Amino acid sequence: MQNTCRRVAFSFTFAASTLVPFYSATSATAEKPFEIEQKWAVGGTAGWDYLTADPMTHRLYIAHMTRVDVVDTTNGKVIGAIEGLTRCHGIIISPDGKTGFVSDGGANDVVVFDTSNFATLTKIPAGTNPDGMAYEVSTNTVWAFNGASKNVTVINAANRKVVGTVALPGKPEFPQSDDQGTVFVNIEDKNSIVRLDAKTEKITATWPLAGCESPSGLALDNEGGRLFSVCDGKKMVVTDSHTGKSLATPTIGDGPDAAGYDAGKKLAFSSNGDGTLSVVDASKTTYPVVQTLPTMKGARTMALDASSGKIYTVSAKFGATPTATAATPHPRPAALPDTFIVLVINQK
Repeated sequence: MQNTCRRVAFSFTFAASTLVPFYSATSATAEKPFEIEQKWAVGGTAGWDYLTADPMTHRLYIAHMTRVDVVDTTNGKVIGAIEGLTRCHGIIISPDGKTGFVSDGGANDVVVFDTSNFATLTKIPAGTNPDGMAYEVSTNTVWAFNGASKNVTVINAANRKVVGTVALPGKPEFPQSDDQGTVFVNIEDKNSIVRLDAKTEKITATWPLAGCESPSGLALDNEGGRLFSVCDGKKMVVTDSHTGKSLATPTIGDGPDAAGYDAGKKLAFSSNGDGTLSVVDASKTTYPVVQTLPTMKGARTMALDASSGKIYTVSAKFGATPTATAATPHPRPAALPDTFIVLVINQK
């Protein structure tokens, strides 16, 4: 999300990693519930946003306000950073693994970097406050969704040039691509999903998300044709990606921000600001929540490594909340220096 205050919830202490016994004997996780496997110290200050796991290079890219921290997922060590950013959000790694793209919302740019040394290669002007991004395979394009200007900048990934701009009906949030010419994005202030044709760069459908307020995270089950939107009010809305029909609204944790889907296990995930990870069994038409894993207050963003099945989320410890004022009626506490960490979640 482009609004850091929304994306970043705030933490005071670790929650215990005791599992809530809320799954059936026949569920996908009944034999192997999820647990916090490791905690990796990253350090630094300020807020954070999207996480991107790159299975090919065993790296985790973390949007960390003015830089992107890069962590080696084989040992949890920080191996470098993309620096010189103003307020970074989405991160995309090209299929060949040689280049990456970061949306710098404070500079209204998409920054292209070299993954071998993390050096900036070029900066591409986008709309106002670029936030979530998606790579679309069939057209070899990067889609940067601009929260403030309510449009999307389409970039040719090969020559790194802007090839189009598409107006949207509201403020975009998380996008997803099916890599076959279709891009989806949640529209936060309209409680809806927009479907776009990547070849014509046009909107082909707008679907309301009934029972959903302020949709943020979005995950896609490409094979099953389902979208998973996480919303305020403790709801995940499951939508048919072909027809827009609402399929279910399972109850998840409070303050969700990111979503994930494991195609092999048929599980959908929601990382929640209340310090939980909700696990939804998407193999059943009732979409039961089969586990609620305590994580850490503020751990609202996540990345799923499709090759290992591991989930990564981040948070920090925070200081006291400032006194409310007329100018800042809902003040946020600042992150304590060098308390920023990664939680590694895996099945037992």
